[in-house]
Amino acid sequence: MQSDQLKRREFIALIGSATAAWPIAARAQQAKLPTIGFLGGSTYSAASERIAAFTQRLRELGWIDGRTVTVEYRWGEGRSERFTELAAEFVRLKVDVIVTEGPASVVAAKEATSVIPIVFPIAGDPVGSGLAVSLARPGGNVTGLSALGVDLAAKRLELLREVLPGLHRLAIMANVDASGAKHEMGEVQAVARTLDLKIVPLPIRRAEDIAPAFEALKDRADALYVCSDPLVNTTRIRINTLVLGARLPTIYGTRDLVEVGGLMSYGPNITDLYRRAAEFVDKILRGAKPGDIPIEQPTKFDLVINLTTAKVLGLTMPESFLVRADEVIE
Repeated sequence: MQSDQLKRREFIALIGSATAAWPIAARAQQAKLPTIGFLGGSTYSAASERIAAFTQRLRELGWIDGRTVTVEYRWGEGRSERFTELAAEFVRLKVDVIVTEGPASVVAAKEATSVIPIVFPIAGDPVGSGLAVSLARPGGNVTGLSALGVDLAAKRLELLREVLPGLHRLAIMANVDASGAKHEMGEVQAVARTLDLKIVPLPIRRAEDIAPAFEALKDRADALYVCSDPLVNTTRIRINTLVLGARLPTIYGTRDLVEVGGLMSYGPNITDLYRRAAEFVDKILRGAKPGDIPIEQPTKFDLVINLTTAKVLGLTMPESFLVRADEVIE
C-alpha cells in the first residue's frame, strides 16, 4: 500500500512538473513570429547574392529565419503584372513588413496597403516617382534606399566613351513598362544628345521582345547602354548572348550582368544596399515607423570590368581604366 502511494505521489509530481514546463514550450511554438514578405522583382537565382547579404545582416541583428522571424519569398520573374498579385498575397498573409525593389513593385505594394511598412533596397528616384514626400521624412508607410539610377547615366556614358573614343552611335535598351528604366532611358538620351551621339532606342516590355530588338539593331550602333530593371536582370544571360553575337560593347548599372559576360558596369554596390535594407527592417520590427526613417543613398559605387569579354570583342582596355576598376573579372 505504501509502495502504491509512493508511486502515485511520484506520478503526480511528474505530471505537475511537465504541466509547469508545457506552457513555456507551447508559447514558444505557438507565438507567431514576425513575418517579412520579400517580393523579389526577378528570380531567386538572379538575386541570390542580394538575398545572402540581406539575410546575413538580419542574422547579425538577431533575426534568424525560422527562429526569431519568418521570411516569405515571392518572385515577380521580371513580369510587372505579377507584382500586384504578389503584394495582395502578402496583405492577406498579414506580414509585418514588405521588402521589395524598384518603382513598379514598390508602387504595387503601396497600392495594396497603406498600413504594412514597405522597405525598398533599391529605388531610382523615390521622391520624383511619388513614393516619398522627401528623403529626410518619407511619410506614409514606405522607406528604403535610393539607387541614384538616373543620376549616374552621365557617368556611365563618360566611361563608355573612355573605352570607345570613336563612339558615335549609341543603342539604349530599356523596359519601357518599368518607370525607373524608362526615366533612365530619357536621361541617357538627354546626355547622349549633348555629346552629339546618334541614339538608337531599343524599347522592350517582355522577355520575348529582346531577340527582335537585336534583330532590328543589326549594325546600327557602336555600343549599347542597358537600363536596369527586374526584367533585364532575369534575362541577363539571354541579353549577353545576343550582345556578344552582335559584338557590341555594353555598359550596365549592376555587376550581375558583367558576371555573366557583360563588358562593364558602374553603379551602387547592390549587395551593400541589401545589407543596409536589413537595418531598416530591424528598426521597423522593433517599433519604428517607416515614414520617420530617412531614405538613404548609396555610399559605395563599383566599376566592374569583364576582361575576358573585352578580349572577345577585340577591345584593348586602357591601363589607366583598369587601375580605376573596383573589380576586374578574367
